[in-house]
Amino acid sequence: MNAPQTQLDHLVVAARTLAEGVAWCEATLGVVPGPGGEHALFGTHNRLLRLHSPGAPRAYLEIIAINPQAKPTRAAGLRRWFDLDDPALQARLAQQGPQLVHWVASVPDLAAATRQLNTLGIDRGLVLAASRPTPQGLLQWRISVRDDGQRLFGGALPTLIQWGDTHPAEAMPACGIALRSFTLSHPDASQLQHALDTLGLDTPAVEQGPAELTALLDTPRGPRTLRSAF
Repeated sequence: MNAPQTQLDHLVVAARTLAEGVAWCEATLGVVPGPGGEHALFGTHNRLLRLHSPGAPRAYLEIIAINPQAKPTRAAGLRRWFDLDDPALQARLAQQGPQLVHWVASVPDLAAATRQLNTLGIDRGLVLAASRPTPQGLLQWRISVRDDGQRLFGGALPTLIQWGDTHPAEAMPACGIALRSFTLSHPDASQLQHALDTLGLDTPAVEQGPAELTALLDTPRGPRTLRSAF
């Protein structure tokens, strides 16, 4: 599958529990999310569904939650990815339900990409090796995660990922959901845009305003707009 080297990889919807995330997906998008897996490094688990997006042919949506049955294998005191240990985020998930919180961009050379951000004074985090078992074999990737788990720019600056030989979207069937647009908003839009340009990301669009991610989806239930709440 040919794809641009640097592109939107997936959208991240956080949930208080994975069961709540699955119920949200069925009620909001009209589909049952496909299987995912467990992330031993962070003590989380997920469910996944494919997104049709001509500009990002391997795009998918991840529903993720802390796995109460698992203890992260990451060193004690280090936080989970995507701010999942943040009390304010967990309070919003409990009060408002699952929501779009972040996005991940795939890059061809993760170490080089993190160095590029460092030159801008942006610490995107350490490059970590991660994996999880799947029916097709071991899925492996490298990902940038800060020790404090922060997303940065209110979630509008992507976490960076470099996949191994296999991309998870290759095993995901189409589910009738298309990503029509994805936009970012931030009070310091110029700095955010500069960071994305440095990474070679010519999409999504960046607007001046409160920190927010907005994804417009076509679904079996009609158009749906997902917005982050910060």
